[in-house]
Amino acid sequence: MHSLFTFDMLKLLAPALAAGYLVALTHVPLGREVLNRGIVFLDLAVAQVAGLGAVMASALFDWSGPMAQIPAFIAAMLAALIFSKLERFGQTIQEACIGCAFVLAASLAILMFAGDPHAGEGMSSLLAGQILWVQWPSLLVAGLIYVLIAGCLFLYPVIAQRHFYALFALSITLSVQLVGVYLVFASLILPALVALNRPGRQGLLVGYAVSAAAVTGGLIVSVISDLPSGPVLVCSYITVAVVIYAFKRLNMLKFLIRLLNCCL
Repeated sequence: MHSLFTFDMLKLLAPALAAGYLVALTHVPLGREVLNRGIVFLDLAVAQVAGLGAVMASALFDWSGPMAQIPAFIAAMLAALIFSKLERFGQTIQEACIGCAFVLAASLAILMFAGDPHAGEGMSSLLAGQILWVQWPSLLVAGLIYVLIAGCLFLYPVIAQRHFYALFALSITLSVQLVGVYLVFASLILPALVALNRPGRQGLLVGYAVSAAAVTGGLIVSVISDLPSGPVLVCSYITVAVVIYAFKRLNMLKFLIRLLNCCL
């Protein structure tokens, strides 16, 4: 019975684990670039705008699934283009406008759901995602696009820098549909924060390790506890980041104690 439960749990988790790992494939390097540019809320704003595009497609044209990705991507690309043009006005103005765009997109999404008897479920799906219900067919196309984006980021860094906002918008559009707005933000920023002072390849490896631990642990906890996977995964990302930070501080404390002992 125990082995059967484990096998069933693994079968249930396999697509969700693959989705979480695929999202991390591009989010780790993109998150590091977001922190380097000092535009932390870019991911929230673009994710919310992409979500708004999907909501409008559903409300106005009754589109869902792959069809909803088209207006979501167009909306995200337009937002990314506008944000890229705002760079000339400086980081303060750009970040303020990005924050305003997030609030506007979130408000418009709520208005689009007004009068819908399933509005609560729709908003929850947009924000928290439904990663546990991801299916393999939808992952195949998304996985291919994620791999192409990652290939551009790693093999052609100059081109990736030049077209950062376009690559960011494409990746975020896919991610919002898979994991929701909240987890998009957590998977971009928290691994990048943990690896903030680590250079190049080392920083990427740390970021991927954080993502792998958070996704695996979070999904297992979500299934065992029967709690919503999106919020659990966000908490998992934060927990992993805090544990690593505390571990680093503990090592530093031990070093200081040993140094004091040597001096005394």
